Amino acid sequence: MQRIQNSASYLCLFAAIIIAASGCATIFHGSTDKLNFSSDPTGAKVYVNGQYMGTAPLELKLESKHSYTIEFRKEGYDNKTVVVTSSVGAGWIVLDVIFGLVPVIVDAATGNWYSLDQDHVNAALEKQQAK
Repeated sequence: MQRIQNSASYLCLFAAIIIAASGCATIFHGSTDKLNFSSDPTGAKVYVNGQYMGTAPLELKLESKHSYTIEFRKEGYDNKTVVVTSSVGAGWIVLDVIFGLVPVIVDAATGNWYSLDQDHVNAALEKQQAK
């Protein structure tokens, strides 16, 4: 019985060290966020920072620490551009500070404490004016 209690104690200690040695955002959030794209009308081509990614509706995983310029294009409609920004989650910083300097360094270095400021982008496209 003593051996089981010692094993459980070591396991708890090991888990505490891992959490303290890693950033909270690194453990629980990661480096990407899901971003959903839709358009009205549907079927617009979605470009992220100038690169074609697919047709709306669409879901992508994007790195959380960057901002993105999203462009929706559909023939017969004006293009629509939307900027998606990222910001540092204050909750991650507070948790990191509670657990010490190492988690702050880890999350700052990896950028994992950033999150995209929205999880869905919908573009209402306007018909082009007749020339």
